[in-house]
Amino acid sequence: MIENWPVPTAAAAVVRADGTVAGSYGPADHRFPLASVTKPLAAYAALVAVEEGAVELDEPAGPEGATVRQLLAHASGLAFDEHRPAAAPGTRRLYSNAGFEVLGDHIAKATDIPFAEYLRQAVLEPLGMVSTDLPGSPAKDGVSTVADLVRFAAELQAPRLLAAETLAAATSVAFPGLGGVLPGYGHQRPNDWGLGFEIRDGKSPHWTGAASSPRTFGHFGQSGTFLWVDPEARAACVALTDRAFGPWAIEVWPALTDAVLAELRA
Repeated sequence: MIENWPVPTAAAAVVRADGTVAGSYGPADHRFPLASVTKPLAAYAALVAVEEGAVELDEPAGPEGATVRQLLAHASGLAFDEHRPAAAPGTRRLYSNAGFEVLGDHIAKATDIPFAEYLRQAVLEPLGMVSTDLPGSPAKDGVSTVADLVRFAAELQAPRLLAAETLAAATSVAFPGLGGVLPGYGHQRPNDWGLGFEIRDGKSPHWTGAASSPRTFGHFGQSGTFLWVDPEARAACVALTDRAFGPWAIEVWPALTDAVLAELRA
């Protein structure tokens, strides 16, 4: 199926809840720009910082009246790519790269460690993600491989770096009921999100599959990348490509997801 995708290079893997790889395709060690698949990694580092006591989810951060929790959940009111408020905190789901950049700066200040280095120490190094780094924005500039993201997908199903209840909260809806635009898919009511993870719920259209459970969480990136975890299927899927997201992805990604879920059920 993936061999027919209109992309120069693609790599993918399916990871079971026990961390084993159910199947893979393409060059596992090829480094791809992640685009917004960077956000779950950055969020995970932020949650480690919370558990370490460096920051608190409900402490002030970003625009006036906003919190760390709201920055993680795209509910701070910050504009998409500008460091300016476009709505009052907690009133709309405004998908915001700026919010993750403000979050990275906030954690760097609190820990006295540059955010990219904090991410390395808190997440990448402990998980053995040796081919992953963050040369720029914590919203969109990560670079990684399928081999590394397999390790992260395993962590998201059986956390070692976070308490299970912390991850459960991060992958449940934060600020329920907020509407907003899901990039590439239009306005969603509600546009549910956790803390750094998009929650599928009943969204339509969507980049996951028709068979994906409402509890599915993850992220996709404009560089043609995605990572989802479906707790009902007890599995995760990573796909990285070197073609920008567009109509081709809208067409083929859900078909792959449904094929993966059907194979797992079989």
